Amino acid sequence: MTVHVRLARHDDAPALAELAAVTFPLACPPGSTPEDQRAFVDTVLSQSAFEGYLADGRRTVLVAEDDEDGTQLQGYAMLVAGMPADPDVRSTLSLWPTVELSKCYVRPQRHGAGVADLLMDASLEDARGRRALGCWLGVNQLNERAQRFYHRHGFRRVGTKHFRVGSRIEDDYVLERVL
Repeated sequence: MTVHVRLARHDDAPALAELAAVTFPLACPPGSTPEDQRAFVDTVLSQSAFEGYLADGRRTVLVAEDDEDGTQLQGYAMLVAGMPADPDVRSTLSLWPTVELSKCYVRPQRHGAGVADLLMDASLEDARGRRALGCWLGVNQLNERAQRFYHRHGFRRVGTKHFRVGSRIEDDYVLERVL
């Protein structure tokens, strides 16, 4: 199957919420409970949340879909331009202006098939198009698979931050790369 990446449309919001509900738990650390994951998905990754993201001019949402049928999204990425709200993040970054790679998720059955690479390439191109000098992200300190992926794409650890998932506070690394 071949996959292509495109800008998400408003009518992708339900499919994005479905995909997020499947993929977000895969990035959570072992101590994260299904209840905390569900609370996060219900508030931050719901259909209405994606509708808001798609209407926000500071955000770019990209989707990966199969060329053959296009009926099911295979992955998505979201970028957020501008100054990070988190002071811990701001203090660790060195490249300005910057864009956050807020989300980059792929269906588990497509892991290792190059879908995440396509999303990453399109994400970095979008960030360059916004004239950013750097791109940053947060990744859970226990998610070694994701860390290896981001390091392979030129991201380097520059600091730490906290990330709330439901009732839990998780520890993330802040990674940054030059564009």
